[in-house]
Amino acid sequence: MDQLSRSGEDVDLSKEEILLAKEAKYCSWGDTVHYTKELKLFSRSEGVYVYDSHGIRYLDLQMWHSVANFGYKNEYINNVVKDQIDALPQLSCQYLHEEKILLAEKIAKNIEKTFGEKGRVHFNIGGAAAIEDAIKIVRNYTKKNSAFAFMGGYHGRTLGATAITSSYRYREHYGHFADRAHFVPYPYQFRCPSNRGADCCDMSCFKDFEKLFESEYYSLVNPKTKNCEYGAFFVEPVQATGGYIVPPKGYFKELKKLLDRFGVLFVSDEVHMGFYRTGKMWAIEHFDVVPDIIVFGKACTNGLNPLSGIWAKEHLISPEVFPPGSTHSTYSSNSIGTAAALGVMNLIEKSDFSSSVPEKGKYLLDRLKELKKKYPQIGDVDGLGLALRIEICQKDGRTPDRELTDRVMNIGLKGKLMAGGREQGLLLSIGGYFKNVFTLAPSLYITHKEIDLAIDLFDEAFREGLKG
Repeated sequence: MDQLSRSGEDVDLSKEEILLAKEAKYCSWGDTVHYTKELKLFSRSEGVYVYDSHGIRYLDLQMWHSVANFGYKNEYINNVVKDQIDALPQLSCQYLHEEKILLAEKIAKNIEKTFGEKGRVHFNIGGAAAIEDAIKIVRNYTKKNSAFAFMGGYHGRTLGATAITSSYRYREHYGHFADRAHFVPYPYQFRCPSNRGADCCDMSCFKDFEKLFESEYYSLVNPKTKNCEYGAFFVEPVQATGGYIVPPKGYFKELKKLLDRFGVLFVSDEVHMGFYRTGKMWAIEHFDVVPDIIVFGKACTNGLNPLSGIWAKEHLISPEVFPPGSTHSTYSSNSIGTAAALGVMNLIEKSDFSSSVPEKGKYLLDRLKELKKKYPQIGDVDGLGLALRIEICQKDGRTPDRELTDRVMNIGLKGKLMAGGREQGLLLSIGGYFKNVFTLAPSLYITHKEIDLAIDLFDEAFREGLKG
């Protein structure tokens, strides 16, 4: 056992303590690990659970921020990857392999069947990289650098993706962003940007945006030529990092009509909400809109190997418009990632997520509404499919309470909850404009029994958190 000299004494350290000490010394803190006070070493995962180095299990209600939609250690997808490792584990992306072609076909055909539009698929790794490719498609086609995006939106942390992500915190350290987006208020009903109240949505925030297209002196367009300075609007159909905010039903339909009138492309960022997180393959399906570009990532491989991509309408991405070499990444269509994603698509085709996810989501939302009645500090619960939100407030049910939210999360991470008759933990993710929203993204295979356990664990953690 390693020893550490402390005030002249030799103190035995556990393996976990040694590793955490090394992490503190050698690992960059520039990622998100140190957002939490409780640092844990996890050793294995399966289904909806992860296990720490002491064998304590944690029910995961965020599943790697909606990456592992199909559960940890999914046997079918894992076996697909194992077979690929034995057959074609590596291949330069300048060459073709079967899985890439079949995967692109499945995604393109799914979108054509859903939206009635032909298009092509371009692969990359990671959501931000795919956003970069979408930006390139937009700029190549429109010859315009500027874009619209929503306040509260999150599109990634590369420089291009950061320019269309509203949080200044992500840009603050990196100088001036000359092409930062024009940010538009998102229709966040619980905190209505027009102060109309959560129960009254007359889409005044959209009408305020629409008004800006009436005169050249509002800076966006020349109404005589119908030419807009902005090439695209980057949209999360359900805001993710912003707090799993579901917009009113008619908002995006009206927005798309406005954008079409002025030749502005509609880009649907499905990196977080795609692959049945909301009960449909693509979250934008809920809103009666046909996007011009779809960006996907995260759950497309269930987290087994980085892969992302874009689909774009044929006239935006045809070889004549977007020729060879227009964009590239070393690992863009890697053989293991495309095999895993093809396995995911095959799994989806054999499953009934279009009915099971909405049903489970309703059950979980109903249980959350019970908690809301119990605790005035729960200001809002809402969701779409298995993307649900719990907004934590002070006793007035309105004022954001970030401190309470952090306490509850860290209590879950301690792994000392006793709900279910055994010591266990709860993994939660925090988002929202004021970092006071628990964003719930459980496995699509979560059972009603596991949902009940999740409610019991959260209830216990919340009661403990209220004690301060």
